Amino acid sequence: MLSTTVYPVIFLIVWGLFGIFFGVLALRMIFTFADPNPFGAIGRFGFKVRKVSERWVYPAARFLANFGINTRYAPLLTLFIGFVLTYFALQIIGNTFFIIDNLTAAAATGNIKAFIGFVIYALLSVLILFIFIRFISSWFVFNRNTFLGFVRRVTDPILLPVQRLIPPLGMFDISAMIVLLLIGFLQTIVLNIFVRN
Repeated sequence: MLSTTVYPVIFLIVWGLFGIFFGVLALRMIFTFADPNPFGAIGRFGFKVRKVSERWVYPAARFLANFGINTRYAPLLTLFIGFVLTYFALQIIGNTFFIIDNLTAAAATGNIKAFIGFVIYALLSVLILFIFIRFISSWFVFNRNTFLGFVRRVTDPILLPVQRLIPPLGMFDISAMIVLLLIGFLQTIVLNIFVRN
């Protein structure tokens, strides 16, 4: 069973990597606010930390600068985004293992009804993954020939009608969250009809 053997190991590795990421960005913030002598040993180390973390912090700094917010706080925004992405990535991995384990069990026992239920559940999970990818990648430009363009074409028929009913509130588009909640509700119904009865 992947959920009980492999997932705990992945869970520890992913949160361990996030801990390292957190430590680097915390050091960056300390050096940014302390502003040590750039020619001393501490200042040179601070420069190395800044150089290592710049690729992750720069997009957040640019975003904050657009709103006139001090870019020194960009590591905090980067940490928040990293935390959210780590949490959802682990949810997706855990859900994938849950589906694989239960599809295998249903096939092994010959329970066709449960197998069909988990196939439908899996398809809804792929849709959730696509909507999540679209939400995260909404900061980037879509190209029709890329994977993100494919994700957009798949999710447009679901998201566009909801976006017409609930337009974005400034820069926040809550239609994706509403659709995700509805799909999660559908998944619960599928499990209740095909698996739990």
